[in-house]
Amino acid sequence: MTTPFTIETIAAHVGERVTVKGWLYASTHKGKLLFLQLRDGTGITQAVAFRPEVGDELFESLAHLGQESSLIVTGTVRANPKAPGIPAGYEIGVEEAHILQNAVDYPIGPKEHGVEFLMDNRHLWLRSKQQWAIMRVRTTIKRAIIDYLDDHGFYNIDTPILTPSAAEGTSTLFEVDYFDEKAYLAQTGQLYNEANIMAFGKVYCFGPTFRAEKSKTRRHLAEFWMVEPEMAYYDLEDLMNLEEEFVSYIVQTTLEQRAAELELLGRDLAALRNVIPPFPRISYDEAVERIQAIRAATDDPIQKELLAIEWGDDFGSPHETELTKQFDKPVFVYGYPSAVKAFYMEPWPGRPEVCKSVDLLAPEGYGEIIGGSERMSDPDVLLAAIHRHELPEVNYQWYIDLRRYGGVPHSGFGLGLERTVAWICGIDHIRQTSPFPRTLNRLTP
Repeated sequence: MTTPFTIETIAAHVGERVTVKGWLYASTHKGKLLFLQLRDGTGITQAVAFRPEVGDELFESLAHLGQESSLIVTGTVRANPKAPGIPAGYEIGVEEAHILQNAVDYPIGPKEHGVEFLMDNRHLWLRSKQQWAIMRVRTTIKRAIIDYLDDHGFYNIDTPILTPSAAEGTSTLFEVDYFDEKAYLAQTGQLYNEANIMAFGKVYCFGPTFRAEKSKTRRHLAEFWMVEPEMAYYDLEDLMNLEEEFVSYIVQTTLEQRAAELELLGRDLAALRNVIPPFPRISYDEAVERIQAIRAATDDPIQKELLAIEWGDDFGSPHETELTKQFDKPVFVYGYPSAVKAFYMEPWPGRPEVCKSVDLLAPEGYGEIIGGSERMSDPDVLLAAIHRHELPEVNYQWYIDLRRYGGVPHSGFGLGLERTVAWICGIDHIRQTSPFPRTLNRLTP
């Protein structure tokens, strides 16, 4: 009689006979002992086969299995402080084993492989410890996002993937043929969320979004997931208050549930424990002054060139990186120039060249993880912005209607899932945060 079992729960099964259905991660042969590293998707554990107990035939069959062979192993769980695994400190004494398939010449071995080779074999690379840990963290972050919003009065209302017009900028649209019309893959669900809040008050959408940015930086993907909360009767101050509570909840929940995975990735957990409100808040004006001061203080000509900025310029990665080094937790930068932000952002009172926008920049050089704003609530101001950006008015009539029929002050933001995963995991490149990333030069596997 065997007990329903997963490796993740092995600590609760010491002394019990269990069955693992999984794959061979690695093996070591020492005389009459064979040490098998087994994974089942929930963790990795050591299984020990002793030749006199399992017999010569089974012992030899197990000893000649290739990496990633599939097998079912039955045995008794025992504590062993020296046993490696996730979780560590436990092992299974092999009593029976059934080999489903012996994998031969698995292409990803313990030697170093180039990034392009690993990305070409992404369907296999996902099985490695580090990639497995990243995906487990990603799943927990997604669940924390949903739990927080659902528990704070938000309704999850879906928005279209196919749209007739731009929301963030006409130069980053993926165009598709929609019968006899042009359509585009959605850059954001925000405009539709603004319609939804007039019916439900607080809403969010959560799904894939698409940007045709010809960028090769470590922060950009062509397809990424974004959660977009939108709230009626929220101003910019309300928005920032919500964002810091939201991000703190995500980080602390992930720490609580995925500390082992984060430690496997070498993440500094103390830095994440510090991500609690309040977050520092600085204006764009102050941020530019800080960056200019950093630039003036350096003697490195390359750094001086990278940090060159004048009021009115948008921030690049070098600017955000240097700015966030001055803080030990995420920092809000608010009040960006209207010219570098989307057309729908509310102008700053008395400063029409500035809008009520805010970005949340993650520390340690990870840069923007949230972009948000208070939205325009006056239909005439919105119409003028549409004309100023040379957008087709006919495509936005419904959007203007939202202001004509019961318009209210409202705000919202978008949090990029992959950037957030990269920051929380401490990963250098965003491509590892997506199971199958889509970048400028990669559409496969």
